[in-house]
Amino acid sequence: MRDYWLSKLFFDLQTPATGAEYRADRNKVLARYQISPEAKTAIMNDDVGELSKRVNPYLLRFYFVVAGMSEAEFLKRLRAVAPKEPAPG
Repeated sequence: MRDYWLSKLFFDLQTPATGAEYRADRNKVLARYQISPEAKTAIMNDDVGELSKRVNPYLLRFYFVVAGMSEAEFLKRLRAVAPKEPAPG
């Protein structure tokens, strides 16, 4: 299920000034949004798996760019929570 307020935050972070403010003081920016305690915990823990269940994949990726996570680290965490494909045959 998509989380409106989390998606709104991630969308708003596309504004360079908001992104810079977020990097400087996450809690100040988070206070503007009605984000559930579970989602806030996932944000504070950089929990790619939990956040991926709640937002559009494009917003998720952009969020982690703004938050300062490297592409390699993001993909590593995303693959760790991806469903495993069954072996052929």
